Amino acid sequence: MSKAESLAKACKDLMLKEPFYGLFLIGLNKKWTDKIPTAGVGLNKINVELHINSEWWETLTPPRQLGLLKHELLHIAFFHLTDYNHLEDHQLANIAMDIEINQYIDIDCLPTDPAPQLPSTYPDLNLDLKAGTLYYYKKLKEESDKNNADLKAVCAAMIAGEDSCTLPSTGETVELPQHKWEEMEKLDEATEKLIKAQIGHHMNQVADQVQKSRGTVPSEIELIIANLNSVEPAKFDWRGYVRRFHGKSIKTYTKKSRRKFNKRTPDFPGLKIKQQKHILAGIDTSASVNTDELKEFFHEIHHMNKTGSDVTVIQCDTAIKKIEKFNPRKDYEIVGRGGTCFQPVIDYYNENQHKYSCLIYLTDGEAPAPENPKGNILWVLSSISEMNEDLPGSVIQLN
Repeated sequence: MSKAESLAKACKDLMLKEPFYGLFLIGLNKKWTDKIPTAGVGLNKINVELHINSEWWETLTPPRQLGLLKHELLHIAFFHLTDYNHLEDHQLANIAMDIEINQYIDIDCLPTDPAPQLPSTYPDLNLDLKAGTLYYYKKLKEESDKNNADLKAVCAAMIAGEDSCTLPSTGETVELPQHKWEEMEKLDEATEKLIKAQIGHHMNQVADQVQKSRGTVPSEIELIIANLNSVEPAKFDWRGYVRRFHGKSIKTYTKKSRRKFNKRTPDFPGLKIKQQKHILAGIDTSASVNTDELKEFFHEIHHMNKTGSDVTVIQCDTAIKKIEKFNPRKDYEIVGRGGTCFQPVIDYYNENQHKYSCLIYLTDGEAPAPENPKGNILWVLSSISEMNEDLPGSVIQLN
C-alpha cells in the first residue's frame, strides 16, 4: 500500500470511528514533507495544513496513525496555533498542550515506547484531568521554577532536539513534543484573528454536517464551538453599578418628545434632557494576562456598553498603547504583551476626569498599586486571578 493509500484509509477509518474528526481532517490540505521528522501543523499563507514525514508515517501501525492524525487535529481545534503564543516558556507550553490533547485520544492509539505526555506522567504534580492547557502550563511553570528534576530533564532534551527523554524520578522514557510553530510566532494579531476565524468557521461547518447526518459532536468540541458562537452573560451587575454613578455623568443630549408639553410654544414638541454615562475601561494587556482573560474582559465591556453607556477602551501594559471608542461590532487588536504598570492609565484618568463617569480597570492584579488615584475607580480582576486588596478604590473578582 502506498503512503497516499494508507493516508486515505486512515482518513476513512477515522471518519467511521469519530465522524467529526474525520470530516475535519478531509477539509484540511495534507502535505508530505521531509522538513520535519514526524508530523505537524503548518501554514500556506493563512490556510492551515497538515504536514507529515512520509518515511516516518510508514513506520506507524494503523492505530498509531489514527492517534497521530487526531493529535494534530486537536492542536488545531483547541486553537493551540493562535491562543498561546504569549506564553513565555515555549517548552513548557508544548508539554502542557500535549498533556491536554492526549487525554482525548484512545490509549490504544497513543505511543507506548516512549510513553505519551499525560497528567500521570508527572505523578508528584497531582494534575487534574482535562483541566485545560493554561492550567497545565501554570502547574508546570510552578514546578519548573522549583527546579523539578523531571521537567528540567525534559526541557533540556527538547532544546537539544531529542524526541524522547528518560525521567530521573521514575526511569520512564517519555515522548517529547515536536511542535516548533516558529511561523506562528511571526504572525501579527490581525492574521492570527483571521486564521482563528477560519478554523472556527470550518469547525462550525463540520459540526453542522455531522449533526445533519444524525451523528454526534464530541463534547470537548461542542464546548469550544459554544464559546465561539456565544457572548457570555455578564459576571457583574453593570447596570446597577453604572446607575449608582448617574450623578457623575458628563454627556448630555436633548430629544424632542410630543409627550412632553412645550411651555413656550404649545403647538411644538417638548424637549427631554438626558444624561449619558461615559466609562473609561482600562484593559491590562501585559504578558501575564492570557487570551482567555482578555476574552473575559471584552465580554464584560460588551455588557457595560449594553447599559447605554459610552465606553472608551484604553489598552496598557507598562505604557498606554491604544485609546479608542468601544464598538461591539468590531474585532479588537490587542497591543502590549510586555510588563505591567497601572500608573499610566491612572494618570490619564486623573487628567481627563471631566470626560468620564468612572474608570473600570480590568486586570489580573499582578502589579503594585498606583499612586495618587482620583475619582471613581473600580478594579475588575479576572476569574482566575488572585485578589489584590492593595488596589485603591473598589475591587471585585469575576466568577
